[in-house]
Amino acid sequence: MSDFSFLPTLPVLFAYSAAVFFIAITPGPDMALFISRTVSGGRRAGFAAMLGASAGLIVHALLAAFGLSALLAASATAFTVVKCVGASYLVWLAIGAVRHGSSFHIQEAPQEQRPFSRDFLVGLGINLTNPKVVMFFVTFLPQFVEAGDAQASARLLFLGLWFLMIGMPVSGAIIVMAGRFTTFMQSSPRVMRGFDYGFAALMTAFAARLLFAR
Repeated sequence: MSDFSFLPTLPVLFAYSAAVFFIAITPGPDMALFISRTVSGGRRAGFAAMLGASAGLIVHALLAAFGLSALLAASATAFTVVKCVGASYLVWLAIGAVRHGSSFHIQEAPQEQRPFSRDFLVGLGINLTNPKVVMFFVTFLPQFVEAGDAQASARLLFLGLWFLMIGMPVSGAIIVMAGRFTTFMQSSPRVMRGFDYGFAALMTAFAARLLFAR
């Protein structure tokens, strides 16, 4: 067996990457945090918050990989419960995106120099204590791994880290262009609504896929 047998097939990886990229560019709480820190503390603060949140995502990826793989191996009933709860959560996210719109609110503030560690810890703390991130990993990753897969743990971990590898460059580019990006998004309500409906459609599709996962 190849040492890289845990890697998903190219069609699966392509589909997963496309979904992750769309999620990464969709305005949300994390993006608002990175930009608000950049606006108030400069790019250094924005990147510090991004790195903190990224460290939190690594923790979530590890927990999801080993926790989900154990669940898949231990109980078909428990997996069914997770599927139903997860699909309901994804539908709830879709409805929220349509009803309330993107969580993208940036308040202008004078720049202040803060320690790098302070912004890093803010990003880390917000990410680790966000139950939505936990639920997202629990409902999103399993759709790209088949039940009974002997490489489930490694495959789930790879997908979790791949999520990070795609998201970090996107977030970094947005931080670099924070001023222009914020102005564009706040002056383009139609674009914002387009993101909302696109996100809602994606979450609904994943909810349906999760319900039919075996």
